Amino acid sequence: MQRRALMKAAMIAMSMTALQTTTALAENPVLKIGFVGVTSGPAASWGISNQRSMETRAAWINETGGYKIGDTTYDIEIVSFDDQKDPKRAIAGMEKMAQEGIHYVVGPNVDDGAAAVRPVAEANGIMYFPYAFPKSLYTKPASNAILGMVANYQSGPAIYKYLMKEKGVKTVAFIAANESDPLSQRDSGVAAAKALGLDVVSDNVTYQVDTTDFTPVLTPIMRERPDLLVLSGVSPANAPQLIRSARELGFQGVISTETAQDAGVLTEGAGDLANGFISVGGASTPELASPMMIEFVDRYTKMFGEYNDESNTKVYALEYILETLKADPAAITDVTAFQTTMDRFEAPNPYMKGDAKLRYVGMSSFGQRRQVAVPLVVNVFQDGAFETLFVAEVD
Repeated sequence: MQRRALMKAAMIAMSMTALQTTTALAENPVLKIGFVGVTSGPAASWGISNQRSMETRAAWINETGGYKIGDTTYDIEIVSFDDQKDPKRAIAGMEKMAQEGIHYVVGPNVDDGAAAVRPVAEANGIMYFPYAFPKSLYTKPASNAILGMVANYQSGPAIYKYLMKEKGVKTVAFIAANESDPLSQRDSGVAAAKALGLDVVSDNVTYQVDTTDFTPVLTPIMRERPDLLVLSGVSPANAPQLIRSARELGFQGVISTETAQDAGVLTEGAGDLANGFISVGGASTPELASPMMIEFVDRYTKMFGEYNDESNTKVYALEYILETLKADPAAITDVTAFQTTMDRFEAPNPYMKGDAKLRYVGMSSFGQRRQVAVPLVVNVFQDGAFETLFVAEVD
């Protein structure tokens, strides 16, 4: 009898402890951060990398007790919307964020979508972090967009300079999909190449995104025998097809792009033919990665069963948002406070070794601080994986 009473008392105590723990967890208010970007179609890996990075970091924060901003500790909830690389759906996604009272959104991933959501963001007090390159999004009078990565007009010249010095590249040809994003990136690349003294032998060849046979598209370029073939704004799905076609046509030069790519997709679609392909990588290398970055990669991999190198860059947006809010808690509901804080903001970079800082840059490109400071890591594909070619910085 006494034993049963003791067991009952123990069970009641355990239940009370569990209830108290649950109540304690439930006491954390929720801070919602949005994501509007492409997670389906040929460019899906760009947005999937964004969403998974955010979800991995949010789960990590919540698991360890939440994120303290001012006197309040929050659980982080990621609210996601697949815009399918369609500007109209991007607008709908941003409107959904506004309806839910969300003031901070990561994405969209392409130029059209980022430009399309600007009126909605500005009208509803939303700061958004696009992975899109038009300077008009980040220069005055625009104020609500923050570039979440290194732009093609920043990475392109760095890649061209490297290839001119290290590979003796003198001539270059550009090819782009017949869409506004790739065409804009092509034009920026052509201007940068000419400014560096490269001879641009072809800059008007385009293709449709649903092209399956690139041989007739590339044949005119191959006749020009360029030292460098730039795949402007190429999607992860199209890159291996273009690379394979160029190599099968006998092209022996360097192939590069200023967009991030997926090693798995390259391996599956082009195999060894993709060896030597140069692209912009994630903002980390084994030499730069801090213990926190290593843990992030481990958590991401366990959560989703794979890892995308581009997430080395995509991990930063959520961190910048939360750290800036921590610097001025009033910014949680007032984006003007966020904008004011950006000019003086600085915090330790938890993902890099040494004394690297989180800070906003962009004065050289935009005349105002509307870009996150992440390292420019340029990769070369070799035998199924990316290797670091060089690392640089932008102001």
